[in-house]
Formats: sequence, C-alpha cells, structure tokens
Amino acid sequence: MELFSHSYFMNMALKEAEKAYEENEVPVGCIIVSDNKIIGKGYNLTERLNDVTAHAEMQAITAAANYLGAKYLNECTMYVTLEPCVMCAGAIFWSQLGTLVYGASDEKRGFSKAGNLLHPKTEVIKGIMADEAGMLMKNFFLKLR
Repeated sequence: MELFSHSYFMNMALKEAEKAYEENEVPVGCIIVSDNKIIGKGYNLTERLNDVTAHAEMQAITAAANYLGAKYLNECTMYVTLEPCVMCAGAIFWSQLGTLVYGASDEKRGFSKAGNLLHPKTEVIKGIMADEAGMLMKNFFLKLR
C-alpha cells in the first residue's frame, strides 16, 4: 500500500470502523487528514452515548476543528468507510471540507440519494476499499440476526 495514498488513509478509517464493530456500534470509521497528517478521527458512538448525532463523521469533524482551532476544513480530506448520511453531509457542507473520500455506498441512507448536499467546492471520490468496508457492515448486521 503506497504511503499517503487514498487506500493508505482509508485503511486507517477502517481501523476506526473496527473499533465500532468491537463495541457493537454500526461499524463506520472516519479520519480527517491535512498535509498527510491525521488531525481528526472517530467512529460511531450512537449506542454508547445514546446520541443519534454521534456518527463517525461528526466525531472526526469536531476533533479536526479543535486541532486546527478553526471551523473550516477546506484544506482537509475526510476518509469515511461508508457514504455519509444527510445529517453528516450537512456538517460536511458547513465545514467546507476540501475532499470527501468514502468506501461503500449507502443505498438506503446515503446523502447522494437526496441530491448533492455538499459544498460546491468539495471534491468527492467514492469506492475506495468499498469491498472491505461493505464486508464489515455486512458481517455486523449478520451478527445481529
């Protein structure tokens, strides 16, 4: 895996998703990168925190903004294992994220089903390590049944 490639960073996001999986949370992981440095990361904490807004992306956006001491992430790239939902797309819009890279598409709840909700300048790259991210989700829901 090439250092600092999209696959390299998506692999880091998958490690976050695995933490969620181990804690019986929906296994979505997210990291935010600036100048090839991870400045924010998170995974779903909705069950632990009893908070429907505690998605991986929200955790990572808060951490990155705190790291930068600024609310805008226009020079940053977010790597998230699953296509963000509409709520997270709204937060990504308001943070003016530079680039969004996601793994698996979310056919039911992904933001793209509602049209483009992202900031006009946000570049989107999809399908990076989608099979790995999708398998983690599939295994999680199989385990619940």
